[in-house]
Amino acid sequence: MKKKIIASLLATMAVGATCAFAANPFADVPADHWAYKSVAQLAQAGIVQGYDGSNYIGDRTMTRYEMAEIVAKAMAHQDKADAEQRAMINKLADEFSDELNNLGVRVSNLEKKVGNVRVTGDARLRYRHQQDAYKHYSGDTKRDDQFQYRARVRFNATVNDNTNVVYGISANNQSYDNQSSASGDDGAHMYTDLAYVSHNFGNHFNLMTGRWTYVMGGGFGNEFGDAFDGIQGQYKGDNWSLTGGYGEFKEGAGYYDDNFVNGKKTYKSSTTTAVTNAAGQTVSVVTPGAAYVGRTHSLVGAKTGYVALDGTFNRVGVGAYYNTFSDNIAREQNLDNLWGGYLKFQIGNDWSLMGNYEKLSKKDAIAKSASTLGDDDADMWEVQLKYGAASFAKKGSWDAYIEYLNVDPNYIYGSSNSWRNNNLLDNVKSWGVGVDYTVNKNVMFSVMQSFASSAKEDMNGSIKDPEEETRAQFVFVF
Repeated sequence: MKKKIIASLLATMAVGATCAFAANPFADVPADHWAYKSVAQLAQAGIVQGYDGSNYIGDRTMTRYEMAEIVAKAMAHQDKADAEQRAMINKLADEFSDELNNLGVRVSNLEKKVGNVRVTGDARLRYRHQQDAYKHYSGDTKRDDQFQYRARVRFNATVNDNTNVVYGISANNQSYDNQSSASGDDGAHMYTDLAYVSHNFGNHFNLMTGRWTYVMGGGFGNEFGDAFDGIQGQYKGDNWSLTGGYGEFKEGAGYYDDNFVNGKKTYKSSTTTAVTNAAGQTVSVVTPGAAYVGRTHSLVGAKTGYVALDGTFNRVGVGAYYNTFSDNIAREQNLDNLWGGYLKFQIGNDWSLMGNYEKLSKKDAIAKSASTLGDDDADMWEVQLKYGAASFAKKGSWDAYIEYLNVDPNYIYGSSNSWRNNNLLDNVKSWGVGVDYTVNKNVMFSVMQSFASSAKEDMNGSIKDPEEETRAQFVFVF
């Protein structure tokens, strides 16, 4: 029975883990031992730490608190379990409820479940400071400070062992003055940000269709949409995955001008004319269209097809991805394709180094003039050195990082996984630092600060360097 419990918990918590690159975790578990692979996977997944850090001592009697710790970790990975494994975890949670409560783990089914529906969510309170960067509503004068909150609720329903249905509601970023924000967020309103069905075909292939938050690539995710309607397939190997999909961006932030036209965004494209040059050759001349009215850059309404290849090999993560944009909205936004790649190195137990490069190609290369930066292809590269790993599950855990960003003009569209305001993600060279600290279980506090920021390209001295941004926030998850 003990072997069956451990095997089931292992299957739940160590999905996707592999021992191919793992060293012998414990001195008293030789490679030819019948339990070597299971123990190695448990150790690699962080489920067991052994008795004294170097020995497993598998023959000794496990205490109830040690078993409760394993059950708690299984509960945290319960979304990866099948119906039989979830039933076993629930029985174990009832059996060890006193020990789990002492460990700060709540086990009542009523807290997170209604039947076979699991309810989760998060709430964020944030403060941002950047000189003359924020507006609470159209016509308001710019201000330096902004307080916002956001709340999200997610419902995950298990249909069967292979099929899940997920539905989520987001309050978006709401300003405390109860007005729509015109600072780069997509207004203050409730909307459905998740509504998809996910089905596994065997152990390797997954198909997802509906609405989800789509992040381009596996790097820092500087470009993405808040809500994306589409279809996606993914094949997972032992330590790699291949993902492809197609869909349309339905929600997302953008740059806002001061003037709006009937509350709608209006686009005016550039024009291309064929002319004969002095050498008798026919060439194309691009004439910039009128400035966009309302929202200058946005992914909303644009369609994209994408493919991504990601892999993890021992302490190295690597990935490459490609997006191609289509339809009239993409042309109005001058979008052609985006491709990029990333590398992540785990250095020892505490340090990590990550680099990410992206190239956003435009359909028409609009040359720079005396009054505009033009709209040419845009490159972005970013590197981050990080120490530690803050975890919502572990009180007192923390991390700190330093990063450098170098990005061309007219790069940023839509929303971003970055903590930076939009004017620190476009036509800029900038450093940044940040700290994340888990003040209590499921409560994390973060502080971020940019510094040494400067405009990358200028127009005869008319473009000022962006002001530095300070951000602080609390995030609560349940």
